[in-house]
Amino acid sequence: MFETLKLETDARGVATLTLNRPEKHNAMSAQMLADLTQAAAQLGADAAVRVVVLTGSGRSFCAGGDLAWMQAQRDMDASKRSAEARKLAIMLGALNTLPKPLIGAIQGNAFGGGVGLACICDAAVAVDTAKFGFTETRLGLIPATIGPYVLARMGEGRARRVFMSARLFDAQEAVDLGVIAQCIPAGDLSAAVEAEVAPYLSCAPGAVAAAKKLARDLGPKIDDAAVDHTIASLAARWETAEAAQGIAAFFEKRKPDWTT
Repeated sequence: MFETLKLETDARGVATLTLNRPEKHNAMSAQMLADLTQAAAQLGADAAVRVVVLTGSGRSFCAGGDLAWMQAQRDMDASKRSAEARKLAIMLGALNTLPKPLIGAIQGNAFGGGVGLACICDAAVAVDTAKFGFTETRLGLIPATIGPYVLARMGEGRARRVFMSARLFDAQEAVDLGVIAQCIPAGDLSAAVEAEVAPYLSCAPGAVAAAKKLARDLGPKIDDAAVDHTIASLAARWETAEAAQGIAAFFEKRKPDWTT
């Protein structure tokens, strides 16, 4: 059904949605964005689904944007780049407003958009060997489209510790920053995820959905204006000389001029 995902639902109504491009470290392509958006709609409408677990196959949870997708954007004009950013925004919004609990099982590294995916989960647990980072500024770009969800989860003060530096941080710091709820040894990940899932199976599904919506309504606003602002900010950044140099240096496997 999905080219880039696996979806399985057990007898309890626990759906496991797995990013399934292990050979690409589950980097987000245009196809994956479309698949995730469709999966969110499908899971949200399925009354048999009580809880959704989001995880990845292979060594990485999600390495951010797919290289081929980024390379294609390098050759696009501003309007087409904005359209690509909007696909990411639509996907993030669809998962963020999913009327089911969304539990992240972060089984490996998460960079860029992968951290964004962790931040839209209602709770996420990660293996203690996982690394995280907003690596966009190394390329002369910015973590714009994921920004509203990152700031909603981390708060501005904590986000500013890692949002602009591209510094990698470990799973314990990800707990301290609010990205994940806990980090545990890899062998304990399944049990930790089950501990997050199980309480929901004794709750009224409609009440859970209503409570989640209320939490979103009372929390930081992520409306059309905020999304449009992130898309415009990213589109403008793509037009800069820094972005041109950073992307070129990345694909040519050399350091940009600003690297010391």
